[in-house]
Amino acid sequence: MPGLKRGSLDQRRLTTANATTPPGLRPLVTVGTDEASNLLIHGDNLGAMDALLRGTAGVSSLRGAVKLCYLDPPFNTGERFGHYDDSADTALWLAALRERLLRVRDLLRTDGSVWLHLDDSEQHHGRCLLDEVFGRAAFVSTIIWQKRSSRDNRTAFSSTHDYLHVYAPAGAKQWKSVRNGMPDTGSFVNPDNDPRGPWRSVPLSAQSGHGTPSQFYTVVSPTGMKHDPPPGRCWTYTAARFGQLIEEGRIYWPRNGDGRPRLKRFAFEVTGLAPSTLWLAEDVGDNAIAKKELLRLFPTRQTVFETPKPEQLMQRILHIGSNPGDVVFDCYLGSGTTAAVAHKMGRHWVGIEAIKRTVLETSLPRLRHVVEGTGVEGTGDGTISGWRGGGGFTFYETH
Repeated sequence: MPGLKRGSLDQRRLTTANATTPPGLRPLVTVGTDEASNLLIHGDNLGAMDALLRGTAGVSSLRGAVKLCYLDPPFNTGERFGHYDDSADTALWLAALRERLLRVRDLLRTDGSVWLHLDDSEQHHGRCLLDEVFGRAAFVSTIIWQKRSSRDNRTAFSSTHDYLHVYAPAGAKQWKSVRNGMPDTGSFVNPDNDPRGPWRSVPLSAQSGHGTPSQFYTVVSPTGMKHDPPPGRCWTYTAARFGQLIEEGRIYWPRNGDGRPRLKRFAFEVTGLAPSTLWLAEDVGDNAIAKKELLRLFPTRQTVFETPKPEQLMQRILHIGSNPGDVVFDCYLGSGTTAAVAHKMGRHWVGIEAIKRTVLETSLPRLRHVVEGTGVEGTGDGTISGWRGGGGFTFYETH
């Protein structure tokens, strides 16, 4: 496959000047096919976002083009990691994040969303900052992700989760109409050979506190049994609408006709379930799984990037907030999980990473594996079954 050869790029290439390129971004090399919409950028993310907003070096402006932005900034934990120092004054940390969020706001589509990933260190400040930049009406939800399954007895409480604050400029109600639901794995059957296909039954009652007088009535089953709504509940539909559902063959009566009515919901009507706000490690992986994914990808390394995110976590985020062909943006790319998963899911992607060592040692070779379909990234191991390589990206640096 044409593209970057192993060992063909060293740190000196990262500082090679190109006087013919406009200020902003400088292209270094293309990996795989000439895919202008997939960009790996080394440099300060603030300057890179300014360049992306105005368009530069053959890259069209991305203003209003990004469907989903995932931000995994330094958490300001006070610790020092091998690839970066995670300690700053809170005021400075907030000021820096605010500048990034303002540019993210300009990059987002009107139907897009931003996902800010933080831990207990600053998540409360981070959400206030999101309220300031996007408005409180843009708040959608806060997701709890189980980042570890083991217990840490060194601290007063063993921290097992992170936070994902989700905001959408259009507001939660409108964004719900464009986000994707989770797969509905419930069983559907067709015991009565309904020509509309397989179905399953769901309750026909709702909380009474939200009901109107027209939703309180007595129904009579085909066998003559009378049913009122369960205590504290009302019927989902008015009596008139309930009669229509009977005529349409949409009512199922359990216990051979004696039981409370239930609605027949057909498989073709189900468009996905609302995502939950609690994401367990058994469903989307945790930090330990993320480390193992990198170790499998770079088996000869003694150490790897210290704070990667699992591919399953990113797959769920991208599934909910984007579709194939959409642009996904990550301005704290780190080990490259966002870009790797987006590539294999058919999204266009832009990733920015400031630390040269991280780019050269992890994100660049990882994304090269994705394109070439080599190593673990070419086996379908993990989240994207059957991936065998393809596509490409252009590697840039800021100047």
